[in-house]
Amino acid sequence: MKRRNFVKIGATGSMALQFPGIFGAYVSENMAEIPKRKLGRTGEKVSIVGFGGIALRNNGQEFANELIAHAFDRGIRYYDIAPTYGDSQALLGPALEPYRKKSILACKTTKRDKKGAEEELHESLKQLKTDHLDVYQLHSLSKMEDLDQSFGTAGAMETFLKARDEGKIRFIGFSAHNEEVALKAMDLFDFDTILYPINCVCWYNGNFGPKVFETAKSKDMGILAIKAIARNRVTNDEKSYPNLWYDPFEEDKQIENALQFTLSKDIAATVHAGDSVFMKKTLEFVEEHKKIKAPDQEQILSMIKDVKPIFSHPEA
Repeated sequence: MKRRNFVKIGATGSMALQFPGIFGAYVSENMAEIPKRKLGRTGEKVSIVGFGGIALRNNGQEFANELIAHAFDRGIRYYDIAPTYGDSQALLGPALEPYRKKSILACKTTKRDKKGAEEELHESLKQLKTDHLDVYQLHSLSKMEDLDQSFGTAGAMETFLKARDEGKIRFIGFSAHNEEVALKAMDLFDFDTILYPINCVCWYNGNFGPKVFETAKSKDMGILAIKAIARNRVTNDEKSYPNLWYDPFEEDKQIENALQFTLSKDIAATVHAGDSVFMKKTLEFVEEHKKIKAPDQEQILSMIKDVKPIFSHPEA
């Protein structure tokens, strides 16, 4: 069996190619196949682990090529990226090119105007070396003004609808970190997907997640969970991982509990935290748990006791 040399985390938290790598031997696609779920009403099925493209940032093309090859070999078929992730788009494009036809590629824009969104879309297509995106999303909706501009005259949604008509994008979604904005967005438009934090700390300690989740589910949207293993916020000086702005759970059992909480929900997939070590841990979890049951609630509540969530509802 051929082998792939892979990556490990350096002492400073940065990532570099090392031999032997943390992933060990190459695993064939048949051996490593992970479950797939429906992406809402789109008709597509996606791997229940999505690739978080920010993990590529500042790590070079060789690293990107190896990481994407390994992700695909292990069964990941959903790839998430954004222009705001530094050089990640430029790295993902060449790395994913051999696997593009068998993958779902999702990108985003923070531009709220028609012209800006169109320019960013074309640049993303160029860097990602593709003629279309499977999912294109309004990225990081955080205030009502984002919606007002995006849906207003000469707003970003005009670009989205035109691009869909032209075949440059297939499905339209959004990401958000604000409950009221997410609910309003779903009232304004029949989005295909939502990318949203589904996290045990936020859910129980911040009352953040349940209402948006139930609304998206009632609309048969493809629900893509982010921040599954996030624990608490940290400052830039306190960051343990360069491509994460929060501290994650790091003990294996805690990571398993957090992933079990998120993946036991009726979601399409979780996008792994933005570091290759967490891609590895997430893949290991789903490969070992073909059927994912809800975790013991008391165990979860004990694990997150007194932990301040990265997001919370104002009334929590």
